[in-house]
Order: sequence, then structure tokens, then C-alpha cells
Amino acid sequence: MAIARNRKEVEAEIIEHLGIIPGFMKGIPEEYLDFEWELFKSLQLGETLIPNKYKELMGIALHSETKCRYCTLFHKETAKLFGATDAEIQEAVHYAKMSLGWSAYLNGMQADYDEFAGELKQIGNYVKENMAQHAH
Repeated sequence: MAIARNRKEVEAEIIEHLGIIPGFMKGIPEEYLDFEWELFKSLQLGETLIPNKYKELMGIALHSETKCRYCTLFHKETAKLFGATDAEIQEAVHYAKMSLGWSAYLNGMQADYDEFAGELKQIGNYVKENMAQHAH
């Protein structure tokens, strides 16, 4: 494992990227700060397989369910920085509400999982065939 940089070095880089050291990072023990910053910088701020705007919209949807107001605010503001519109944010939250509703219903009714999986496969095959027919 690589030797972590000291707090002063990491904090200098955080300021370079964010302009300040956020309060939530100030309390991270020194032995973890470099690791936590590198993870935050690469996954939260960096370009990954999922475009940043979409990651942030996912974060809003996720934390609308966890009810963490800190995370919801963070992801909402960061989504805007990455170009998300108010309409896209509204859609992400509405999608979370709808998806969570179906989850509650299916689990509450104890729907047969194997039957559900089989039906989903049938639907997928039908939609693929239908799309292929309409493409011609």
C-alpha cells in the first residue's frame, strides 16, 4: 500500500480543487484523509464511465430515499454544476418515487421472484423484436 501524504499536502490539493477545505473533510483522521480525498476526487469529481451529471442525478434520487439532507443538497448543487436542469432534477426525484413505490408493492405483496424474472425476460424479448420490426 502506498504511503499516504501528510495532512498539509492533501489539504493544499483540496484547496486547489475546491477553494476551501469543507468542514466534513476537516475531521477525517490524517491516516485516512489522503485515501478519502483520492476516492472523492476520482469518483465524485472525476470523469468516470458514468458522466458526472448522471452520477449526481443518481445521487439526488438515492438520497431522496435515504432522507439525508446533506447528501441531497450536495448532489443537487453538484448536479447543477455539471449542467443538470431543474427539470432533470425533478425527473430524477420523481423516478425515485415511482421506483420505490413499485419496490414497496412487489416486496409487500411478496411477488414470486422467479415468475417476475421470467416475465421480465419475455417483455425484453418482445420489446427487442418489436423495435427490430419498426426499424425496417
